Amino acid sequence: MEFAKELLILLVRIITILPLLLLVTLFMGKRSIGQLPVFDFLIFLSLGAVVGADIADPKIEHIHTAVAIILIGILQKVISKWKIGNRSVGKKLTFEPTVVISDGKFIIENMKKIQYSIDNVLMMLREKDVFDTSVVKMAIIEANGNLSVLRKPSKSPVSKEDMNIYNKTPEFSYPVIVEGKLYTDVLEYLHLNETWLKEMLKKLSITNMDNVFFASVDYENNLHVTLKTDKINKLPRVYH
Repeated sequence: MEFAKELLILLVRIITILPLLLLVTLFMGKRSIGQLPVFDFLIFLSLGAVVGADIADPKIEHIHTAVAIILIGILQKVISKWKIGNRSVGKKLTFEPTVVISDGKFIIENMKKIQYSIDNVLMMLREKDVFDTSVVKMAIIEANGNLSVLRKPSKSPVSKEDMNIYNKTPEFSYPVIVEGKLYTDVLEYLHLNETWLKEMLKKLSITNMDNVFFASVDYENNLHVTLKTDKINKLPRVYH
């Protein structure tokens, strides 16, 4: 009997708290649902913790949970309006956009600052249908962690009807060196070998493979390289 009573209390809590959570989330606005900068992420994390504790622990006063949800929603709304009206506040409450690729080359220093590995960036590029870093003019990790990509003008998507031509080869390159490690199986797949690669690197005045941060080969056997010591010209700061 006592167990059935506890289940009933739990059911009532779920039925009453979830609609309230939905209303507060809608009140906070579409931006909070579609995008999650760091402050909004913390808000939703707090809401989840409050609701989870209320459902899991019958000893917690149900009314306190409802009030906490409403207050968190109001706080988020006030801070969001404050961020819009005061850019300096907005910058302090979220991350700055960070450029991670410029003219096809990785900006290693920036990647280290935001703790993104080369694998993270390559995966995010593929999600943007970019399989060859050499076609990228600029790639930016936004404040919400998403990647924005600007292709080089000559590599921008063009419809077949626009130009009445067809791409002869796909824009795809295979990583052959990642952080100094050589992938011989990739070279074999491309019917190439380490001797060919060393010759190509030598043409670029690269004698030590350990100095290569990233190197890729496309379908036409073009080699694209980013060195660990590459110095990228200082880029203008990217603002929100």
